[in-house]
Amino acid sequence: MGYANNEYDILVVGAGHAGCEAAIAAARLGCEVLLCTINIDNIALMPCNPAIGGPAKSTLVREIDALGGVMGEVADATYLQMKMLNSSKGPAVRALRAQSDKKEYMAYMRNIIESCENIYLKQCCITELLTKDGAITGARDEFGIEYKAKAIILTTGTSLEGKIWVGLRSYSAGRLGEKAAIGLSQSLNELGIQIKKLKTGTPSRVDKRTIDYSKMTIQPGDSELNFYSFKPNRPIRKQYPCYLTRTNEKTHEIIRANLDKSPMFQGLIHGVGPRYCPSIEDKIVRFSENPSHHIFIEPEGLGTYEVYIQGFSSSLPADVQIQMLRTLPGLEKAHIIKPAYAVEYDYVPALQTQHSLMSKQVKGLFMGGQINGTSGYEEAAAQGLIAGINAVNYLNNSEMLELSRSSSYIGTLIDDLVTKDIEDPYRMLTSRSEYRLLLRQDNADARLTEIGHKIGLIDDTQYKIYQAKQEAIKQEYERLFATKLPATLKVNEILTKYEENIERGIRLAELLKRPNIDYKILKELDEETAALNLPREVYEQAEILIKYDGYLKRQKFQVEQASKLEKYKIPNDIDYTNIKHISSETRDKLTKVRPKTLAQAARIGGVKPADISVLMVLLERHDFSKK
Repeated sequence: MGYANNEYDILVVGAGHAGCEAAIAAARLGCEVLLCTINIDNIALMPCNPAIGGPAKSTLVREIDALGGVMGEVADATYLQMKMLNSSKGPAVRALRAQSDKKEYMAYMRNIIESCENIYLKQCCITELLTKDGAITGARDEFGIEYKAKAIILTTGTSLEGKIWVGLRSYSAGRLGEKAAIGLSQSLNELGIQIKKLKTGTPSRVDKRTIDYSKMTIQPGDSELNFYSFKPNRPIRKQYPCYLTRTNEKTHEIIRANLDKSPMFQGLIHGVGPRYCPSIEDKIVRFSENPSHHIFIEPEGLGTYEVYIQGFSSSLPADVQIQMLRTLPGLEKAHIIKPAYAVEYDYVPALQTQHSLMSKQVKGLFMGGQINGTSGYEEAAAQGLIAGINAVNYLNNSEMLELSRSSSYIGTLIDDLVTKDIEDPYRMLTSRSEYRLLLRQDNADARLTEIGHKIGLIDDTQYKIYQAKQEAIKQEYERLFATKLPATLKVNEILTKYEENIERGIRLAELLKRPNIDYKILKELDEETAALNLPREVYEQAEILIKYDGYLKRQKFQVEQASKLEKYKIPNDIDYTNIKHISSETRDKLTKVRPKTLAQAARIGGVKPADISVLMVLLERHDFSKK
């Protein structure tokens, strides 16, 4: 009954993708949670593109699901289209992408939240954090109401002192039509937390009835469906297409002629924008040699005429946006429902944050999502889940969950944030992981379900399903090595179709290693394989383990080598200014980041290998006391 006196275990500020995961995880782990949001009708809003997944991001979603989060479940329940990107390439870069029904996604997530007995919703704006002896005790909202809490999780998105730009005009707002969160930045500053600014943007929304789709290239979903969640009984829904059009020289001419009306090019926006998702005007200037750029037309939902114009983000004036848009094939008569705009907002550079996502300055203060300098729903949800779990661990005085780079993309994401001095919105990419062949979207459950079950977010029923799947993969893997295929005339007739042949009997596993052969071909060749009728998620895993065996062993060796540096723990109270045998730049970097291990120190930009060698010697001697 703590809520009757405004007393809670955990207070979550913001109900976007990070806030939802944080609140649900903490509540399911037994804590009373107050979930505060500026607009209670915008829970789990997709303020940018209405889609989940894509390169690297799909791996994050699968990992969230394997740990017991909900994003994958919600995406599976509300998709308009499912598509596997890079399906012709290797498993490390394949990526599932779901075009989502925006309103359905929000409704499904809100239903999960309102079904959690331990979550209390509140529409308010938190303006001040309350502390005592360097630890969180609660917060105060815009009306002066105080809430007591032992831990607070900030997931403020772009709302923190947010300002949107349409042309040279600006408005205080977190997103179009939603007020900004004013006051909390000042409170963070007063607690000794540094604040900086970032910028992002979104394209216009168009009435689909004013679009001529016949002039565009259709982009259908997959006929063979894949899903995010490892839970059974995923819904089979009707799929709807997206479409592709392109910019042209006329589009580019209009943009170039109006750069004097762009707040970004006029120096009015000071926050750095996302490097991998630039505005259309930024693309035209930076890639002036390109005659055109892809523009994807994506539905926002079945209950709306709104269509999202992906790749056409802009902060130019609304009248200029109309001119630009109507140069695109199929959009000559387009009616804009909502204009494109840029949004500038405050964030907390994550060098001030531990791997647990708790602040280094204030005990019990956790942060997740765009407040940490990231971009993307998936990155936000992953951080929210970890922050929610660790806020509970903090209250219980338990060991923090800190995932390693070799265990997950989530671990890589957080390690990059708290180790590297990132100046632009961070987006997860496959290239950011040195172990991407081990950390695939298809094996996220094998990597993280044990952890999710130990934490208490994966129940026994789901855990048994996981165990049965892993046993089935093991049995099929062993059977493929034990079963021999004879070199019969019939077998070679089938193999000829795939430009292969065998002169003598061969084990199925050895045949599967050949580039032209996959498991479906084995079904044609071997009656026993066909008769097993294994689920795709089982035989695909067995196939990957066999086909990429050499590469997987090589990456596992790399993990073992890297783990040697992880064993060197660096004391928290070390005074780097006393270490005279390392460069001054390295001393400054180490003092700023305060790495926990020698491996983390080696990943800091600007830290020299020679300085790492010095640190290693000192750690082995435990000789940090001498000047």
